[in-house]
Amino acid sequence: MTTAHNTTPQYPFTAVVGMDDLRLALLLNAVSPAVGGVLVRGEKGTAKSTAVRALSALMPAVDVVGGCRFACAPDAPDPGCPDGPHETGAVEERPTRMVELPVGASEDRLVGALDIERALSEGVKAFEPGLLADAHRGILYVDEVNLLHDHLVDLLLDAAAMGASYVEREGVSVRHAARFLLVGTMNPEEGELRPQLLDRFGLTVEVAASREPDERVTVVRRRLAYDADPAGFAADWAAEEDALRGRIAAARELLPRVTLGDAALRQIAATCAAFEVDGMRADIVMARTASALAAWAGRTDVLEEDVRQAALLALPHRRRRNPFDAPGLDEDKLDQTLEEFGADEGTGGDDDPEPDGPDGGPDGGGPDGGGPEGGGQPPQDGGPEEAPLPPEAELPHQQEREAPQTPQAPEPAPEPESAPQGGAAGEKAAVGATEPFRTRRLDVPGLGEGADGRRSRARTAHGRTTGARRPQGALGKLHLAATVQAAAPHQRSRGRSGRGLVVRRDDLREAVREGREGNLVLFVVDASGSMAARKRMSAVKGAVLSLLLDAYQRRDKIGLITFRGTGAELALPPTSSVEAGAARLEQLPTGGRTPLSEGLLRAHEVLRVERMRDASRRPLLVVVTDGRATGGPEPVVRAARAARLLAGEGTASVVVDCEAGPVRLGLAGELARELQGTAITLDELRADSVSALVRTVQGNRKAA
Repeated sequence: MTTAHNTTPQYPFTAVVGMDDLRLALLLNAVSPAVGGVLVRGEKGTAKSTAVRALSALMPAVDVVGGCRFACAPDAPDPGCPDGPHETGAVEERPTRMVELPVGASEDRLVGALDIERALSEGVKAFEPGLLADAHRGILYVDEVNLLHDHLVDLLLDAAAMGASYVEREGVSVRHAARFLLVGTMNPEEGELRPQLLDRFGLTVEVAASREPDERVTVVRRRLAYDADPAGFAADWAAEEDALRGRIAAARELLPRVTLGDAALRQIAATCAAFEVDGMRADIVMARTASALAAWAGRTDVLEEDVRQAALLALPHRRRRNPFDAPGLDEDKLDQTLEEFGADEGTGGDDDPEPDGPDGGPDGGGPDGGGPEGGGQPPQDGGPEEAPLPPEAELPHQQEREAPQTPQAPEPAPEPESAPQGGAAGEKAAVGATEPFRTRRLDVPGLGEGADGRRSRARTAHGRTTGARRPQGALGKLHLAATVQAAAPHQRSRGRSGRGLVVRRDDLREAVREGREGNLVLFVVDASGSMAARKRMSAVKGAVLSLLLDAYQRRDKIGLITFRGTGAELALPPTSSVEAGAARLEQLPTGGRTPLSEGLLRAHEVLRVERMRDASRRPLLVVVTDGRATGGPEPVVRAARAARLLAGEGTASVVVDCEAGPVRLGLAGELARELQGTAITLDELRADSVSALVRTVQGNRKAA
């Protein structure tokens, strides 16, 4: 749970190679926890977790009330603390806790558990604290935060917004303080975060493995040395750790004296407005980050370079408009905005104007915004000579910093000018998709028991109560009426004499709830020559892109199979990343025959494997085709057999009919019948088209 009591020393923070953005963002939060935490995005195996866990050893110790399970501060204890009221007594000093929230944690593990049996029978609030209580005044770390279940995300959002955790079970409630530094790591290939949680992270950084051989050699050498002798390796870096720890303490002490001038505030406000970020949280986070950067550099005034750096750390994840937008900032636009709103007056206050000439700058510095540009680098000019902090260059073993790059969006698909090199005869290059639209909800019939989501009906831990049952394992949501009903007939035999109800464990009933689940939506897309008309394929891609966006919003996993020529290809194995699906779709070329049977058989194989991995996640097969089958021997017969094979296993399916033109053969409808599924046209897929149809039908009924 926590790293504070781990006997194996953590990998030293100062031994981490490169990743300047990440190290700076973590250090700024150590200087000023009010910045609001860090979200670390990056590919697997880039030491994201190693750097985050190493931060806890640099954080200053905290004073707590002796014996308090909720880490109350002795000088300002929480008046509503479940262990209170606290009397003046022993004060304990303990290291800052690093509490890890597992992705698969239960709700009770996160917020704490109430003993409902004792609450009903004895009237006692017996409360066992959860991870939010452990993380109070410390660090809450969520690895793979993008895979966290929705109900846990909701609880995190509530605690982060209110600074407190509320636990309620059938009228029995407990509240305790829960203020923590939220740090999350994620691999974007596995899916994105909900916008509400994304906005709760103060800063975001993008990390990637170095492509420089010398730097990679250093990483491997240090890691092998640590694995061979963790204690000895930590001892070798103890001096650097102590120096950095001292610098953090000095910056914390200097922070209250940092002045954020009106000019800097105007630049912050203008930058947030220029990038059209929602709300005011971005402005506040930028202001706090810029002040922390000044304190980290040993200055008491905020310069334009601090504002620029703060923007690169605080804004990339807040300018996204949909899940297909890659985080990042246009640095030319950022520089133009800062120059426009900083031209009249220096950002350091009235007493520190910036000259207009190219050689102007702070005392002893270079041009305005001196030093390397870009994210990941604290100001290096050191400020006044009496600054209490040692320059970064004085820390041994630290490599010279370079200006890291702003997080880059994935490379767009090449403009479809001609067929790709080596393409099959008749193959046409990829065309762009039309603008996505809101789709009607496609769901799986019946009642499932999969992971919480927003698509198909399912028995879930959250939702409306539909019945009661005996607990299966630990008691979940208590069904109070059913519990009382079960206990009532036995009150005399149990010797009830007072007002309390004599309740035993056999009487407890838990609520059966119905909500919605996320599904595995497997797209099978026809990319053959019959679909290759430019406008037609653009419309098809726009429809699939819309369905991908719908899958993101409904918390589904998605997969993508394409078929053309002589076979089918699994373009995207089942994943939670709709961005990856959108990228594969954008690059999809068309042409050749229509091996429909191969696409369906490949779908059958993918679903078979996924059932073994996660039997509770029900699949939804979405076939996007005009229904033609021309590839291989007896293509129509083989396609029908493949469809019946999928139908025989109970696979829910929808066929999106892409046939166009005045004469239609209705082949997609026949395929849907073989699949025992539903056929809809591209027009019927639109939610607004369905709404318009309903309104028309209702209007006709009234007129009649």
